Amino acid sequence: MAGPLFKGSFPALATPMTQDGSVDKKAFEKFVDWQIKQGSHAVCPVGTTGESPTLNYEEHKLVTELCVEVADKRVPVIAGTGSNATHEAIEFTQHAQDSGADAALVVTPYYNKPSQEGMYQHFKAIHDNSDIPIILYNVPGRSIVNLSVETVARLAELPRIAGIKDATADLTLPALTRLATDDSFTLLSGEDATIVPFLSLGGHGCISVTANVAPALCAQLHEAWWVRDFDRVSEINDKLTPLHAALFVESSPAPVKYAMSLLGLAEDALRLPLLPVSDETKKTVHAAMVNAGLID
Repeated sequence: MAGPLFKGSFPALATPMTQDGSVDKKAFEKFVDWQIKQGSHAVCPVGTTGESPTLNYEEHKLVTELCVEVADKRVPVIAGTGSNATHEAIEFTQHAQDSGADAALVVTPYYNKPSQEGMYQHFKAIHDNSDIPIILYNVPGRSIVNLSVETVARLAELPRIAGIKDATADLTLPALTRLATDDSFTLLSGEDATIVPFLSLGGHGCISVTANVAPALCAQLHEAWWVRDFDRVSEINDKLTPLHAALFVESSPAPVKYAMSLLGLAEDALRLPLLPVSDETKKTVHAAMVNAGLID
């Protein structure tokens, strides 16, 4: 059987904004280019870290288009297209396809609390109304609902359901999902802190918050894993572990926006209801950035 469609480190791209809350298009374009030059293996715009819930339709589509344009086929673009309304998710997925994205990342329908059958029909409708590979995104901590392994396996039988981003931090799931699907089904972690055990259980990569500010180290960890250089994997993981924790001391992406500002990548600006982090969190993030060798 064919191998996974994607593997490696993929930043869940934050969306740079100005202090008035506008999308900073120039900063975003520079950010995507920097990510690719730093070694990221794919880029993922308009997900949770990209503040997709507070982008309007036009902004959501613009960020996808800009990302595809800047990437220019150098790496795959996996565009966030999810919604709790199936018709909206279909529209965003069709737009990502038409824009030239390589795959769509589709989150479980949040707030509505659908059944397993409801989620199956939601994803099937998106699949049936588009021609782009789809990565399921299971994040019960934000969406309340949790895709079962059985539902994932059932969805994997559809020809363009290509994989899953698992943000549950449940390390029983990658092995169970791998056993329930075939070798072509891509298993991606959505939890930076557990990436090494996730890979050891058959995972293929990570859609990463930390890679927003440490793309080279995150990419190098995966590349060391591929050649079974476990000493190097451990060395990089030790550098990154405090940063993984620091970037979730407050609601993401607030800490990562501050970390990006330390690197001159974006302003420390978010949209309500999110706020910039506290002074105490700034100290924690700064110390973790120093520990990882990203700043002095």
